[in-house]
Amino acid sequence: MSSYNTFAPILFLLLILITNNTQSEAQLSTTFYDGTCPNALHTIRTSIRTAISRERRMAASILRLHFHDCFVQGCDASILLDDSPTIVSEKNAFPNKGSLRGYEVIEAAKSEVEKLCPGVVSCADILTAAARDASVMVGGPSWSVKLGRRDSTTASLDLANTGLPSFKAPLDSLISTFNDNGLSPRDMVALSGAHTIGQAQCFSFRDRIYANGSDIDAGFASTHRHRCPINEGNENLAALDLVTPNSFDYNYFKNLIQKKGLLESDQVLFSGGSTDSIVREYSKNTSNFKSDFAAAMVKMSEFRTITGQEGVIRSICGALP
Repeated sequence: MSSYNTFAPILFLLLILITNNTQSEAQLSTTFYDGTCPNALHTIRTSIRTAISRERRMAASILRLHFHDCFVQGCDASILLDDSPTIVSEKNAFPNKGSLRGYEVIEAAKSEVEKLCPGVVSCADILTAAARDASVMVGGPSWSVKLGRRDSTTASLDLANTGLPSFKAPLDSLISTFNDNGLSPRDMVALSGAHTIGQAQCFSFRDRIYANGSDIDAGFASTHRHRCPINEGNENLAALDLVTPNSFDYNYFKNLIQKKGLLESDQVLFSGGSTDSIVREYSKNTSNFKSDFAAAMVKMSEFRTITGQEGVIRSICGALP
């Protein structure tokens, strides 16, 4: 009897822990809105397709917006919050200000969903689903999106300034930053493949094209100097992939092997370091790249989420209720 009395509380505690873990894992589900807003995903998809049809570049912008959200506090839509008396917006952070785009596209999708089922679908879920839809729209992979995220009531300008990978970051720094967000070096290389679409501003690659280093193709550097003068044109744009800038393919990795990565943080993935073999693999096998990209997007989107009774459901993504 004494042995049982000692064991019983321990068993009870274990059962509570197991139950809580099961409930926590179950809070994100592909069927989360089936009963409360069954047309949510279709409505989001239609809205995102419309936006990308108007401007093909928007696909890359939405993927980047999702990435910058998830790397700060998790995928909680904190990046969408505007400045207010209680919020210092992450939009003002150096990696975001003047270059991050697509806020209005997510807000428009949210507005359409609110017409169907007010106060039900979070902005965090809308942005997560939108990233998947953006990928598909430009020929990238699809993946199952688990839903049930809640929206943050806070934002962090400091974390946005320090926690997002820099376009000048060396390989070991990139690996560490991605590891802090639950992502492996292979995940990092796969996610970097999103740079197969989109554009970058002149200030982010000027140092690289004027450095005359051995890690950049001379013709590639010369071509980009016309778009990016040494003392002006900070906001001039250049495609991250000159060959197929609007198609989600594996040409990005071929570019790296040819020393034609536009950003330093791109080329460093193929510079004699530990990720060279992954770049080579993806440059030859688009199926491996796309399946790994999808898996990494899922992993990123489910790391440090707010669920259950935490957070809020914002009716306007840029403002707290």
